[in-house]
Amino acid sequence: MRTYDTYKDSGIAWLGQIPSHWEVRRTKNLWHEVKSLSADGQEHLLSVSQYDGITQNNEGSRSESLIGYKIVEPNDLVINIMLAWMGGLGVSRYKGIVSPAYCVYRLHETQSAKYFHYLYRTPYYLAEFARRSTGVIPSRWRMYTDEFGCVASIVPPLDEQEAIVNYLTNAIAKIDEAIAQQQKMIDLLKERKQIIINEAVTHGLDPNVPMKPTGIDWLPQIPAHWEMRKISSIYLPNIGSGTTPMTGNNKYYVDDGINWLQSGDLNGSFVYETAKKISESAMKDYGLKLYPKGSLVIAMYGASIGNLGLLQIETTVNQACCVLCPTDKIIQEYAFFSFVCSKVHLINLSSGGGQPNISQEKIKAHKIPFPPIDEQSSIVSYIVASTNPINFAIAHSERMIELLKERKQIVINDVVTGKIKVS
Repeated sequence: MRTYDTYKDSGIAWLGQIPSHWEVRRTKNLWHEVKSLSADGQEHLLSVSQYDGITQNNEGSRSESLIGYKIVEPNDLVINIMLAWMGGLGVSRYKGIVSPAYCVYRLHETQSAKYFHYLYRTPYYLAEFARRSTGVIPSRWRMYTDEFGCVASIVPPLDEQEAIVNYLTNAIAKIDEAIAQQQKMIDLLKERKQIIINEAVTHGLDPNVPMKPTGIDWLPQIPAHWEMRKISSIYLPNIGSGTTPMTGNNKYYVDDGINWLQSGDLNGSFVYETAKKISESAMKDYGLKLYPKGSLVIAMYGASIGNLGLLQIETTVNQACCVLCPTDKIIQEYAFFSFVCSKVHLINLSSGGGQPNISQEKIKAHKIPFPPIDEQSSIVSYIVASTNPINFAIAHSERMIELLKERKQIVINDVVTGKIKVS
């Protein structure tokens, strides 16, 4: 890739050098805040995402009325002041309205708003937005208009801004297409993996075995010598859950403590670590139990409902997790694969409105196909041997996606800051 002929010191330590003919201007000299409010709330509601920028919200709002929401015009810059430092901002392609808690900015003069969309979402600017945000803890940080106005913006000539936008539009489209192809491959591999597990868990390994009806919708037949067993008949009294110690209490949440599993830690595979750890005092004050390695955990509600994990560590859990501790009645890996097969059925049994949940009682009453122990072992060995190559291929594609995402960010960073010349 080409570079510019000459560079100069931008005068801003965190920006470093820029092409000699580019400018550095305070954001307040480029943008002004606009506060036009909706009179009837009938405009299309827009969302501000740290991942996708400004998008049209097709799910509606929880508010009874959108009157007084801020009006956004195409090419306006919208910033979620609480998430600016995490990329919660973008230039809108749409006319609509956003939450009154957001800030809306409009260019003073003819510039390429899309160029600044790319610029302000680079790591350089997100770090500067974090530095200029105020608040006691990150979850309460806010970047207000006065601080945003003091940020130094790199400003190439307009024709170069437009050339940069055109280049990035094409380059990003190619990278996104490559990402989509990798994701399609992952979806196909996961589908193949699911078929292997379903066949083995519901029919066994002998294609000629006599079958019998079960009277269960999601699994009409199983081998004649198998049973359908309730989870309670296999695991009681080895079933448990946990709770959440008071949040914000520093004596309960520590960096180096006892593992504390949340449903979000469940990854559909082995669980080797937890995002949070708690202290001995939390264990004592809340009567928490430490569950052993080899336990099977099922998420009962929330965004992770139905997710599974096989513990490779000892851990406590929160109240959204149902734990099935090891028992000599069943091989835990076989139980895990059985839940993989029946996950959709189990989720369909959930109840509740805004946050559906699978109660522990429903998990206890849930039935799974139950072959003899020796067959359970053979089925597990077969599934592991058959799906290991698939898991490897999935991991490879996931790594390719991460590399492509990194490549996309590097391209954006280098082009908008002048390290690479595109015109």
